[in-house]
Amino acid sequence: VLDSQYGTYVWPCAVVLAQYLWAHRRSLPGKRVLEIGAGVSLPGVVAARCGAQVILSDSEELPQCLQSCRSSCLVNRLPHVPVLGLTWGRVSPELLSLAPIDVILGSDVFFDPKDFEDILTTIYFLLEKNPHAQFWTTYQVRSADWSIEALLHKWNLKSTHVPLHSFGADKEHLASSSMPGRHTIEMMIISLAQSEGT
Repeated sequence: VLDSQYGTYVWPCAVVLAQYLWAHRRSLPGKRVLEIGAGVSLPGVVAARCGAQVILSDSEELPQCLQSCRSSCLVNRLPHVPVLGLTWGRVSPELLSLAPIDVILGSDVFFDPKDFEDILTTIYFLLEKNPHAQFWTTYQVRSADWSIEALLHKWNLKSTHVPLHSFGADKEHLASSSMPGRHTIEMMIISLAQSEGT
């Protein structure tokens, strides 16, 4: 049964992002990773099992999602992975006091267009504090009308498309779902755009 907030279901985007992490597992030990909108935390758990220093986060307004993060850590023998309440678009003490990070993870966070700018505001804040960090994100193509291109430009961010076949995630058993409908999954890496003259 799907939870009304969708934070207790492993969506295909999470499986694809976890596959990307597994394909890059040799680069993960020692990396400082933050997963946003983590829900059941599959990508963050995979990163932690591969040796990354992971922090899981979901909205402070969704205690059941934060509990989902904690449960995933316990089931996967990762009791020391911190779980934080971070709400997109809100500057909180938790956000301000985050330790430096190298990679931000987000699977299927671009779900509801009303959240897109809050997500990118938070990503921009984190990348400004950590200019060499990247946001690794997978998303399901749900509507041709939904785009973050204008918001990326507004927030001085750039995206690089990552083909699923480049990390073995183009297989139907990975990027599909038992849910009805079409499930085209895409991946991109978002980083700060270079400013003029740098």
